[in-house]
Amino acid sequence: MGPANREVEALVIDPQFWKGRRVFLTGHTGFKGAWLAILLHRLGARVCGFAQPANGKNDLFEAADVGTLIENHQIGDIRELDHLVTSLQVAEPEVVIHLAAQSLVRMSYDQPVLTYATNVMGTVHLLEAVRRTDSVRATVVVTSDKCYENVGSIAGYRETDRLGGHDPYSNSKGCAELATDSYRRSFFPAHGPSHVASVRAGNVIGGGDWARDRLVPDAMRAFKAGQPLRIRNPDAVRPWQHVLDPLAGYLCLAQRLFEHGGEYAEGWNFGPGPSGEVAVSNVVAALARLWGDSACWKVDEGSHLHEAAFLKLDCSKANSRLDWHPAIRLDQAFKLSVDWYRSLGSGEDMRRLTMTQIEDFLPGVSLAG
Repeated sequence: MGPANREVEALVIDPQFWKGRRVFLTGHTGFKGAWLAILLHRLGARVCGFAQPANGKNDLFEAADVGTLIENHQIGDIRELDHLVTSLQVAEPEVVIHLAAQSLVRMSYDQPVLTYATNVMGTVHLLEAVRRTDSVRATVVVTSDKCYENVGSIAGYRETDRLGGHDPYSNSKGCAELATDSYRRSFFPAHGPSHVASVRAGNVIGGGDWARDRLVPDAMRAFKAGQPLRIRNPDAVRPWQHVLDPLAGYLCLAQRLFEHGGEYAEGWNFGPGPSGEVAVSNVVAALARLWGDSACWKVDEGSHLHEAAFLKLDCSKANSRLDWHPAIRLDQAFKLSVDWYRSLGSGEDMRRLTMTQIEDFLPGVSLAG
């Protein structure tokens, strides 16, 4: 695969920092959480997790048997404060990365109370649990690029732009950002031992995601079934990136928080840059070409729930202050994703395939194990 925008030596992940480091993940059974658990394991970290059960055997967590890589695999709900506090205190982590969430826009219209309870109060519970756990030095709260008040601008949103959101999901992520900022300023001072940052990534893609109403999983289901993929908004522009790119940014930020404290305790964007900001129609056309077998798509006519026409991120802050840059071109991200889904069900070892994709992402880095 190889990095797209920089030399191998510029990779921001330091495996020596992560070797033996105690890391606590929420949402490790989800798409991004499972990828992060495998990545941390390969870096030699001691990973604990707190999450609801995985959705099914084809999800990355089950397909790659990620549970066997977790030292303490806790099934729980972040809406239950006492359980979360106990799990965090027992694990005694040094780094916490919070990914657990209700992550679907369309589901948020059907279940707004669940969405706010999970994304807002779940985040408050996590931060309260961190506040009560003396071992934690660095916490990264994962929200969303949709946390910004989308005013229809074709320019990328910056970390200083107004938070908001039209739909319950987007709005709940804006609220989670506000709650994080309040906790940071109230309970995690710059001169203290523990620090909190938040991160906002673009539309992440990669193998092992089967969530409903997400473009790539919907495409893979349709293509596998020999059916045309139905698209609501083919002209909508989003920032697309392979899941490993923002995860590398999260780890880079967590290390900086751990080592330098309050200087990095802020909100951060991790997006693909202009080359990854393309229309939905371009994405599905590329996926169909890679899949072959007469894969196709068509516009789903009729009325649909509100969705923003443009969404882009300005990541100049992470570029300059963290020396973080995307390493996977968009065409590579498409191929890696289709290869993973193609291999599922063919008898291939999905953990080995996933780890191979991670190792190709980190060429030349000394990995544990």
